Amino acid sequence: MIVRTLQKAQQTDRRIVSPDGNWESTRLLLKDDGMGFSFHITTIYAGADFMMHYQNHVEAVYCISGEGEVECLDDGQVYPIAPGTLYNLNKHDRHRLRAFRELKLACVFNPPLNGREVHNAEGAYELDAEAVDAQG
Repeated sequence: MIVRTLQKAQQTDRRIVSPDGNWESTRLLLKDDGMGFSFHITTIYAGADFMMHYQNHVEAVYCISGEGEVECLDDGQVYPIAPGTLYNLNKHDRHRLRAFRELKLACVFNPPLNGREVHNAEGAYELDAEAVDAQG
């Protein structure tokens, strides 16, 4: 059994802050945990507006708090994000995320992340990032 608290994990190297200053993510489950997916609590800072394209992963995102929108760049559809909204990037969708108020999101990635990933120039996570050392 794996038991972790968000508060404790945030005090370890499981908390990753994006170099561009748009988000931070605490990775509660990672590849080394052997669950077949990774689970993160991610904060998108108010005013953030950036493009992502997870070419190597699919992601499910559930909004806990905040307000924003996600735009599918392939068809121009814009979807509001508010508490209780779930969106799924099941087709490696190119998308733009905008946070009008700070967003707190629960995110699941498949395949699971190792822990050190940040977005590359194309807005994707690499498959071969380093694993996190802390087991907290």
